[in-house]
Amino acid sequence: MNPASAERVLTLTMNPTIDMCWDVPRLADMGKNRARVRSVSPGGGGINVARGITRLGGAATALHTSGRELGRRLDRLLDEEGIDHVPIPIGGETREALVLLETETRRSHHIVPPGPRLDEAESRRCLDTLAGALSAERYVVASGSLPGGLSEDFYGAVARRVKDAGARLVLDTSGPAMRQGLAEGVFLFRCSRKEASYLLGREVRTFDDARAVNTQLLSAGSADITVTTIGELGALCSTREGHTEMRVPPLPAAPLSDAGAGDSMVAAIVTRMAAGDDPVRACALGVAVAAASVLTPGTQPFDMAVAESLLPDVSLTFHSDRRPRGI
Repeated sequence: MNPASAERVLTLTMNPTIDMCWDVPRLADMGKNRARVRSVSPGGGGINVARGITRLGGAATALHTSGRELGRRLDRLLDEEGIDHVPIPIGGETREALVLLETETRRSHHIVPPGPRLDEAESRRCLDTLAGALSAERYVVASGSLPGGLSEDFYGAVARRVKDAGARLVLDTSGPAMRQGLAEGVFLFRCSRKEASYLLGREVRTFDDARAVNTQLLSAGSADITVTTIGELGALCSTREGHTEMRVPPLPAAPLSDAGAGDSMVAAIVTRMAAGDDPVRACALGVAVAAASVLTPGTQPFDMAVAESLLPDVSLTFHSDRRPRGI
């Protein structure tokens, strides 16, 4: 699990955060809740993916917006962590997010504001910066929500630029921006249960439900590979060869927080594929890493030893979509 990949991955984060993780014994309705600051770290979809890739031994460069005082703090945190990054200046203030863990109940609360609004000139600057950064990178990860002011077609524009550069786009987002990105066709789409339910028009609870979503996306040409996560069940990795159910093994402890688990999964998948692994093997590692991630409080990095211990017990069941000849 230490690929030392020669291929650098480019990530894009349009709405990054500074993640503050606090611990309180139990939230009280009245009076002061005294908290312990567990960590302050750079966050947001693509930044989390870049941090995960680095932790897994890969190479990544994070492109991200950066605004005002909090933007400068975000840059400083990334520098201190040794993450290669390219800030894109904007006029609005970069957002802060809070992950609050009640240590007595082990309940976690993830509180995220919408973030700044970008204007048309800033949108063009972001796309131009991305286009300028696309060189030898084979994989580009666009992950996270869009800030206000951007067109719903922003990720569609990203997909077109990545395709023109001959690179592969990994998309992980939600809502109308997700639909616009998928309309252009992407290499890999990571879909949470919530997003899958949005696309399917009903709640996604089982592997069969996830298979319906993934089949729909593959048939429409929206993605070459679709990975739909189904909470504690695991994930379904689908290609044109078929569907592989990946079940999460029993965890050694109770989950603490799912903040960043999806980003950790994407990081593992892209790291392994950039190192030459096939999608199924890469996704199996992604399931193990995501499981290890939910065992850590807040947005703290996943434990590599835990991920390695879980990986052999990720069970795989393959269902072929290929029909026998003559049928």
